[in-house]
Amino acid sequence: MLGPVILAASRSDRMRRLISAAPVTKQVVDRFIPGETVADIVPIIKDLTAKGLELTMDVVGEDITTPEQATAARDAYLALIDHLKDLGLGERVEMSVKLSMFGQALEGGHELALANVRPVVEAAAAIGTTVTLDAEDHTTLDSMFAIHEELRKDFPQTGCVIQAYLFRTEADARRLAESGSRVRLVKGAYKEPAEVAYQQKHEIDKAYVRILRTLMEGEGYPMVGSHDPRLIAIAQELAHKAGRKLDEYEFQMLYGIRGDEHLRLAAEGHRMRVYTAYGTDWYGYFMRRLAEKPANLRFFLRSMVSKG
Repeated sequence: MLGPVILAASRSDRMRRLISAAPVTKQVVDRFIPGETVADIVPIIKDLTAKGLELTMDVVGEDITTPEQATAARDAYLALIDHLKDLGLGERVEMSVKLSMFGQALEGGHELALANVRPVVEAAAAIGTTVTLDAEDHTTLDSMFAIHEELRKDFPQTGCVIQAYLFRTEADARRLAESGSRVRLVKGAYKEPAEVAYQQKHEIDKAYVRILRTLMEGEGYPMVGSHDPRLIAIAQELAHKAGRKLDEYEFQMLYGIRGDEHLRLAAEGHRMRVYTAYGTDWYGYFMRRLAEKPANLRFFLRSMVSKG
């Protein structure tokens, strides 16, 4: 399986330099990350929302090494919120944040991340939208869930992400499937050891369905993060069996992947949210997109061969 190899490469400075220097890289990266600044992204936001889609925005970047970088990440999200307010699209566009960007891994990182993310959540609420806390590797999750719980005291609409490949996630889903919660379920895109995570695709898929059933039968708002046609069909079936209306759950897919499916689901009346990332620190995000799906890697390699 190439996925674990690619995920290991996502942490390699040597591979970062090699891939960043390849002439074709920017062309391919643009498929997944359509801009570096808020100004670059505004036309994307306008276009997708005009097509009946909703968005979740991610300012890419994870390798924060100083408190000043964490503050800059906070300010980048606040600038995004100002633009959404000016566009009048606050209710159509939410934000996804990685707490590592807000200083979670630094000394005193839990408190620092909470202090940095709270103003973003407050500003988002002021324009009628919300924030979802992304899940990262398993060592960060207890901190993430604690911050999520703390933020929900004042901003109960704050969402979080759970990852099907982790053994712990079924218990997390049962705890989170409560009234008012917003939970995005994804398969998982980090290199995790066999002691904490399923390693085989069929095991991950089975866990995904079990966890999704828990969310659909619960009292919260499930967000189905998958491009897998089979899992999308299962999600629709589980929602129907649970008696959910079309506005009581949503699908989420990445920008640049299965765009026709985004439009098809929206045309059928589903809430369809496009996860759209932007920024200059794109490497880690890009490598995980390659690892998630063999077709993404094939696309990249074909481009390198044809343009190299």
